[in-house]
Parts: sequence; C-alpha cells; structure tokens
Amino acid sequence: MLSIFRNEAGKLVPSPVEGALWLDLCKPTPEEMASAAGLVPEVPSLADLEEIEISSRLYREDGFDYMTVLVPGLSREDGVTPITGPVAFILGKGRLMTVRYHSTRPFETYAPRAEKVGLGCGGPDRVFLGLCDEIIGRIADLMEGAGRELDKITKAIFSTEGLGPEASVLQMALETSGRQSDLVGNCRLSLLTLERALGFFRIGLEDKGAVEPLKATIIGLTKDIQSLEVHGDYLSSRVAQATDATLGMINLAQNTTVRIVSVVAVLFLPPTLIASVYGMNFRVMPELGFTYGYPMAIGLMVGSAVLTWRVFKWKKWL
Repeated sequence: MLSIFRNEAGKLVPSPVEGALWLDLCKPTPEEMASAAGLVPEVPSLADLEEIEISSRLYREDGFDYMTVLVPGLSREDGVTPITGPVAFILGKGRLMTVRYHSTRPFETYAPRAEKVGLGCGGPDRVFLGLCDEIIGRIADLMEGAGRELDKITKAIFSTEGLGPEASVLQMALETSGRQSDLVGNCRLSLLTLERALGFFRIGLEDKGAVEPLKATIIGLTKDIQSLEVHGDYLSSRVAQATDATLGMINLAQNTTVRIVSVVAVLFLPPTLIASVYGMNFRVMPELGFTYGYPMAIGLMVGSAVLTWRVFKWKKWL
C-alpha cells in the first residue's frame, strides 16, 4: 500500500505524488515499487532491509540518506504475530520515503496527529523526527506492558495460599517470562538501531549546516532512548528474577511430591517386611499352627505403620 502526504496548514493530508512530503510504502506491490522507483535512487527490497551488514543500514546515495531501523510491529504473513522488522527511511530532495514490509503502529498513528508531535511536519527532516518520536513512544508503551505482565507473574508465583502455585500457573509464568524476554530484547535492539540512525541523521545535518534548529529535538530523543535502554536493563533483570523464582517453585513442588512418595513408601515398609516373613513357604514355621497367628500378623503390620507415622510426625517430616 502506498500512502502519500503533503503539508497543508501544518497538517499532513493525502496528496498526489507531485508535491509529496512523505511517501509511505507498506508491503508494496510491484506496481507501487515501480511508481516510487523514479523518486529515489533505489527502493530497497525486504532482502535488502534484512541485510545484517552494518554498512547497508546507514549510507548515502546520490544525495539521499538511507537509514534502516528495526521497529516493533505485526507479522506480514498473518498480521497478528508480534515481530520486530526493518523500516527504511529515505531522506532527500525535499521529501521522505519510508519502506516497510510489516504493519507497525507508529506509522498509522503519526499522520493524523503530525502537527502535535515534536516540531510538526514543516519539512521531511521534521517528519522523520516526528516518526522517531512516535516509535520511541510505542517502544515505551511496550516496555510498560512488559512490566505489568511481570508484575502479574511475580504476584502469581509468590502467592501464599495453599502449598504453592499450581503446575498450570507455573507453566504460564514460564511461558509469559519467555515472551516478555523476547519483547524486551527486541525493544532494546530497536532502540539501538534508532539511536544509530539519529546519530547518522545529525551528522548529515551538520554537514549541511542545518543542525541548529533541530539539535535540541535530536538531543531530547537520544536522551529518551538512553532512558529506555536503562529501563530495558531493569526489565531484563526482572525477567531473570521471575524465571528463577518460577524454576525455584517448580523445584519445591517436585521436592514436596518426592517427599510424600518417600514417606508413603517408608510407611508401608515395616508391614511389607512382616507380610514377607509370613509369606515364606518353609516346612517348619512355628507360627503356622498358632490359633491367633493371622490376627497377630495383621496387628503387627498395622502397629508398625502407625508407629512409623508417629515417628515421622514427631520429627516433623510430615
């Protein structure tokens, strides 16, 4: 889908290609790729954006700055699965073009409120910074959501009701911890690429002698990123704590189960011994002719089990 916007009275409104300020290519078709190809030196494909070489993330070509940033969004296949995918910002000749192959919320929410974000939308540089601000805000929301999920996990794990959390609760806690760990890791990676892009963008402005009007905003966004990186470190430690606590509770539950099984086995050991003795088939066994031999054997088995149980209670093993 190709969305085209121009600046009209300080707001972004739909526009034809002529006079466009921002062109957003989302999951572009070959026809849309061809129509946008004449506006920039090259429209990167998904394979180009996913290239892991550092040199391919930030570069200049024919007067255009190419900056690739990883942004949280939804899978391009099903539109539901959360992923972190690459987005290319192509800046030059009075316009900004973004190319992405997955849905991401900041690009959907920015246009209707562009005049309220950052420095407004008076030029492509300002639109770029506004989008960066939206992305940072979205990452902050995701991190806050991760923090709330971790709060729920710790509350469920450290519940004092009964003997401890049920197996289903512990399994849910491990699964949730894993998901939040992936989310926090992806957010931190996105912040890293965004910080590098802002640094590259600032150097470009300094080369053109146009950095002063935007310098304060760039510094502010960079500080926001650094603050979120610190918050990401904190959340990572909380994920580790929740995982360790869950595994500890699982070990305690397993130990309790093994202890109960062991106690039951020991309780039945003396009666089993007595029954084994009187179950032997020897020709001469004095008790075989004893009138009260059977009740006596039963009594010995019950008494030995009760005595063992009393000893366990006295030792507080039960």
